[in-house]
Amino acid sequence: MSAATCLAGCTSTNPSPSLNAAAIAVSPPNSVVADAIEPNYSAIYAETKDGAFTVPAVKYSDVDSAFLRKNVSYATREAPGTIVIDPPNHYLYHVEDGGRASRYGVGVGREGFAWAGEARIKSKQEWPDWYPPKEMLGRRPDLMKSMVGLQSGIGMHGGPANPLGARAMYLWQGNKDTYFRIHGTNEPWTIGSSQSSGCIRMINQDAMDLYQKTPIGTRVVVLGFPGAVAANASHV
Repeated sequence: MSAATCLAGCTSTNPSPSLNAAAIAVSPPNSVVADAIEPNYSAIYAETKDGAFTVPAVKYSDVDSAFLRKNVSYATREAPGTIVIDPPNHYLYHVEDGGRASRYGVGVGREGFAWAGEARIKSKQEWPDWYPPKEMLGRRPDLMKSMVGLQSGIGMHGGPANPLGARAMYLWQGNKDTYFRIHGTNEPWTIGSSQSSGCIRMINQDAMDLYQKTPIGTRVVVLGFPGAVAANASHV
């Protein structure tokens, strides 16, 4: 797996390498009861020193409170440790023991609407570099001022200004890249909304929390959105 392939981010025009209509999952009815446990937001969303970089504190006024991290009751047949992404409702669940889950609000991009099915986390990166495709640079020549020559091509160094944020996790099916990513964002106000770019975006502090819970090989289930194309899960 080349670094360029691994770090390209959510930029593919072919997000589903193989198709199988039977693999489409449908968002379940609301299975979360009103017993959500809210953490100490001033602590978990505080400014954080992370290696050479500083993650800014989250301004609560930037994010709808419905999409802040919570521990919730969650009825599912998935095993603890599984990640379940619900694009229509802008939530990501990390399944836990005892019928509960950590629920994170997410922003959903074009690829998040286009893909459904199952995959595995094949690689993950702290402060990933970003390699936008030539087509994007053609549409957005203003991006070139932020680009430099990196080992795998023209891109942006990882850091606070990078659109992939503090962490990124890359979903594969066997030896096929789904081009579906879970990553942080330097635009927390987009959480809970649908934007034109990016896959599944998380508040940086939430992406860091999920990252440390998620080993390589973790199973990920992406629930279906109307019109989503399912990917073949036979190799998951």
